[in-house]
Amino acid sequence: MARSEEWSRFRLKLPGGGTWSHVLKRHTKLRIVDVDGGANVSAMFFHLEVPAERYNMPDTLKAQYTAFLTKGRVLMSDMGRVLCSIVEDTCGWHDTLCGHSDAAHVESLYGPKPYEHARNEMHRNARDNFLVELGKWGLGKEDLVPNVNFFSKVVAGNEGELAFVSNHSRAGVHVDLRAEMNVLVVLTAVAHPLDPSPKYAPRSVELLVGECPPPTPDDPCRISRPEAARAFENTERYFA
Repeated sequence: MARSEEWSRFRLKLPGGGTWSHVLKRHTKLRIVDVDGGANVSAMFFHLEVPAERYNMPDTLKAQYTAFLTKGRVLMSDMGRVLCSIVEDTCGWHDTLCGHSDAAHVESLYGPKPYEHARNEMHRNARDNFLVELGKWGLGKEDLVPNVNFFSKVVAGNEGELAFVSNHSRAGVHVDLRAEMNVLVVLTAVAHPLDPSPKYAPRSVELLVGECPPPTPDDPCRISRPEAARAFENTERYFA
């Protein structure tokens, strides 16, 4: 684990099923840690000053010739700018194709368990959790967009079918995101929608926020692809 002073802004443990939103300031970083292994963190990203600009899954993937996220890749907005860069990753593969769960999906997997009967032991889903956090920032259903699923791996078969890889994420692995803009991060620690486990058991994660230097001209995320370099240039013009 990193030195404590590197993560001096704050840290917290988010329980399984929990939600969190935070303004990640430009050139600070967020570390997400899978505490016990098997976690999934569904996350959305918005430009704080203009939330209509947000994470764009198709551009992020096609510009970087990839179907998943890991160290050295960036999260692009729909304005061709970089919202966040992945500067460290000990997990190795994060899904950004499969979206997130809703109440009907969770009930079909685990059965009904609403709040009025179960209180804090209720079954939670990503869509409703996202809407709770988005509402705190004046956002709503129209702002639900494709998300990243950190710590989850999904692969495609010969016929194009998608398969969830169980036991992909191990206890203690982490991913570090460096903000290249002032970014509103909205996330929830619930199961991936393709997770075949018959038991409702979302895993907890640890969140740490700290300082980091801005990217240099030879930053690995900047030089990974010509398209990434152009996205950094677009981002820097915005702040010029």
